[in-house]
Amino acid sequence: MMNAVKFRAVAAVATVVALAGCQGMGEPQRRDRPVGPSAMQSGFEGEWVSTDGVAMSRFTAGRFETLATDTGNKLAEGNYSQINASTVSISVTSLIRQTTTQVNCAMVSQTQLNCTGSTGQQFSLIRRGASA
Repeated sequence: MMNAVKFRAVAAVATVVALAGCQGMGEPQRRDRPVGPSAMQSGFEGEWVSTDGVAMSRFTAGRFETLATDTGNKLAEGNYSQINASTVSISVTSLIRQTTTQVNCAMVSQTQLNCTGSTGQQFSLIRRGASA
């Protein structure tokens, strides 16, 4: 049962990463610009948390990783590509199961991603630092 929870968390993180990378192709980040949740305006780049709080996913320049929120251990990693302005496709490799799956995520708001894995599992991710 715990593996299923971790798998959902990894899938959620992968989705977040995919979405973040698509928007990350724009203007490079400047050192004098603030970073963090208050500086985020739009796009998939950044950190997203599973709604159950088990995992955090980080999307950066087409790559993503998912970490367990309790231990910081890496659960999954992979690549993502933007399909259109609000959809991202993620290839997620689970470091626990040693399997690779596809996940598609839709950005339903600037703070929420709704994702569906290739086998039908669904989950949502919330932008880290966003009030729910």
